[in-house]
Amino acid sequence: MSQSDFRAALLDPDRPAPVGLTDPQGRPAGRRFDVYRNNVTVSLTEALRQAFPVVRTLVGDEFFSAMARDFLRAHPPSSPLLMFYGEAMPAFLETFDPVAHLGYLPDVARLELALRQSYHAADAGPVAAEALQALSPDALIAVRLGLAPAVRLIRSRWPIQAIWHANARGGAAPKAAVPEDVLIVRPDYDPVPERLPAGAAPFVAALMAGETVGAALDAGGEFDLTATLGLLIGARAITAIKPGG
Repeated sequence: MSQSDFRAALLDPDRPAPVGLTDPQGRPAGRRFDVYRNNVTVSLTEALRQAFPVVRTLVGDEFFSAMARDFLRAHPPSSPLLMFYGEAMPAFLETFDPVAHLGYLPDVARLELALRQSYHAADAGPVAAEALQALSPDALIAVRLGLAPAVRLIRSRWPIQAIWHANARGGAAPKAAVPEDVLIVRPDYDPVPERLPAGAAPFVAALMAGETVGAALDAGGEFDLTATLGLLIGARAITAIKPGG
């Protein structure tokens, strides 16, 4: 019996117990294996339920449980830490035919995954707002702004922040299927998805890549720089002001 045979049987209730697997008395471990397999499936499904609560709300609890079983067979855990399980869910949803009509679902899963990653990211103290405000325009464009490890950027052609907010916080449902760029920040203990000003995503992405403010400004089109910097400052997301060069 190989490890791959054991894993395949463990995640698929339609498979028989692996040949050669016995209980402590040397008998075929059929029923014991079934119980163990069920416990593993329940545990992994619950981990996915906790990881993607808005996806679960959007598709319904019963459907989500069935979908989770298909997912875990295709993507068994690669780490013993279940808090990281489910990284393949967005890509899985893109090719899962029963949800093909829900085009926004993979990006909602990406948002939920980013929130979880942000929650577990390292801490970093913010720079004082006064330090940034004291820079002249010429000095500002020459520096690099370090962003907190918890910061994540999700770009979508769907209103994913509005969808998330409506289903996770009881907000109003989006009125139109408009694109949204979402910045995940963690000003305190819990991450928060904030909608970026229109056109600001290339600027933020460039900052995250280590570009100077000037180079980041050149990365995209027109956007509200004051509102974007205000969002980053208010979310305590700027953790360093570094010289360019």
